[in-house]
Amino acid sequence: MAEQLPDNPEFEPLSRTQVLIAMGVTAIVLLLIARLWMQFGAVSLLSFHWSGLAVLQGLGLGIAITAASSLVYYTWSAYRQSADYYLELVLKPLVWPDLIWLGLLPGLSEELLFRGVMLPAFGLDNEGLVLSSLCFGVLHLSSLRQWPYVVWATVIGGALGAGAIATGNLLVPIVAHISTNLISSSLWKWGERNRSKG
Repeated sequence: MAEQLPDNPEFEPLSRTQVLIAMGVTAIVLLLIARLWMQFGAVSLLSFHWSGLAVLQGLGLGIAITAASSLVYYTWSAYRQSADYYLELVLKPLVWPDLIWLGLLPGLSEELLFRGVMLPAFGLDNEGLVLSSLCFGVLHLSSLRQWPYVVWATVIGGALGAGAIATGNLLVPIVAHISTNLISSSLWKWGERNRSKG
């Protein structure tokens, strides 16, 4: 069962409008950072090209990440509490059609910055993978209590980065990220609907 937001939360529960605005502003800021980094950092964007194989690879990676996240959720109680708090804060105010934005906005903006620009800037090697994954994990830090969520986001960042390095195609982590967000948020909303009925 999802952990209820505490009486004195570090963050007050957000409204649907606030969550959507926060997602949009965050996406714009990340895209601007990526653009400025490419402009002034002499960094080339990781290759991006459409192919059916890349879409399938991205979907496969996204499903694998979602399955691994579910396993971690049910076996690591600290992560479960951290994830429930975060998801309650972000997902509860949203309605079903909003989940499309939850998939697209972070999937595009975060992948463009972290795997598209940051990974090539740090190096398409193990060191670059670790550094960009750590930065991705820190992006998901909303409070020190949320450290398990940050740890898992770092691991997911590593999987997305490994997919980008292995294929040399930014489309793979973009599709993986979008599909992971869509599947996991839909499962959470479905579970919330069933919990509210019971």
